Amino acid sequence: MAEKGPSRQRRGRPRQAEVARLAGVSQTTVSLVLGGNKQGIALHEETRARVLDAARELGYVPDPAARRLAAARNNLLGVFSFTATFPTAVEHSYYPILVGVEQEAAAQGYDLVLFTGSSPGGAQAKDPGALNRVRLADGCLFLGRHVPDDQLRQLVADGYPAVHIGRRDELEGLAWVGADYVAASAEVVHHLGGLGHRRIVLVREDDDAPASTDREHGFRTALAAYAADDPASVVRSARPADDITPEWVRDRLAEGVTAFVAEETDTGAAWRALHTAVAAAGLDAPGDLSLALLGSPPADLAAARPPTGFDIPRADLGAAAVRMLTAQLAGQEHVEPLVACGFRTGSTAGPPPGRTG
Repeated sequence: MAEKGPSRQRRGRPRQAEVARLAGVSQTTVSLVLGGNKQGIALHEETRARVLDAARELGYVPDPAARRLAAARNNLLGVFSFTATFPTAVEHSYYPILVGVEQEAAAQGYDLVLFTGSSPGGAQAKDPGALNRVRLADGCLFLGRHVPDDQLRQLVADGYPAVHIGRRDELEGLAWVGADYVAASAEVVHHLGGLGHRRIVLVREDDDAPASTDREHGFRTALAAYAADDPASVVRSARPADDITPEWVRDRLAEGVTAFVAEETDTGAAWRALHTAVAAAGLDAPGDLSLALLGSPPADLAAARPPTGFDIPRADLGAAAVRMLTAQLAGQEHVEPLVACGFRTGSTAGPPPGRTG
C-alpha cells in the first residue's frame, strides 16, 4: 500500500513542521514566510512561493494562540467592572460604554475579555489580589464608582497598562478618560437660572466619587451667578429613598426653593427618590416646581417624560478609553480630551410658579 501524503495521514490542524517537510525547507523559513517576514531576512521568491503553495495544499491556518504567545502579547483587552452586578441589559447605563469599547477594540484589532469582579458568587474586587486576574490581558479598562485603590495602585506601579473610564486623578499614574461633568452641570444650572430660579437644591449621594464631586463643582460655580452660596443648596444622602420624602420636598418649597437637581449614579438612587417624592406629594413638574437631572434617568424611569439635564456620550467614552489603552500598549503618549455632554431641554423645568418667564 502506498504511503499516504502528509495531508491525508494527519488529523486536526496542520502544523508548520508539516508545511516545512512538504516545501522542503526549514521550519524557521516557514515561520518567516507565514509571519510576513517582519525581520526583513532575504528569502528567494521561489522559496517563498513553495512555502505558500505547501500551506495552501495542507490547508494550513495559523494558530492565533501560538502567534500571540510568540509575540508575548495576547491581543486581548480586559474590561473590569466594580459595580455590584456586571451589566448585560441594554437599558443599563454601562451598556453603551461597552458598545463603544467593543467597536473601537475591533477597529484596533483586539479581542475583549470581561472580568466579572463584582458578580454575586464570584471573586470580589475587594478580595486581596483579585485584580491580578486582569494580567491575563495585555491591558485593562476599569469601570465603576468605587475602586479598590490599593490594588489598582499596585497594578499601575507594576507598569501594567490600565485606563479607568471616568475621572480618577486621585490615583497617581492611572490614566483615565472622562466626561466634562463640570461644564455640563453648570449648563443645566444656567438654564434654570435663565428661567428665573434662584433657590435650587442639588441632591447627591454621600460619598466622594469624582463624578459626584465634578457635578457639585459645576453646580455650585454656576449657582453663584444667581444666588449667594448656601450650604443647604447641596444635600448629601447615603439613603436617598429614606431622606428625600414628600414632606422633605414640601418643606424645601416652603423655604423658597423652586427647583431641584439630582445627580445620576450607578444606582440612580438620588433621582429615583426625588422623582418618587415629588409624585407622592401630588406635585407636578414644571407646574409646581422644576426638576433637572445631571445625566440620564434610570431604566425604570426612562419611559417617563424626559427630564431636563444632559446626556453622557457613553459610547464615545468607551472608544476613547480603548484608544488610550492601545496607545499605552504601543508605548505612545496619548491624551484624550474630556468628552462634552449634550444638554437636554427635557420637559420638567419651567419658570418658577407665578412667573411666566
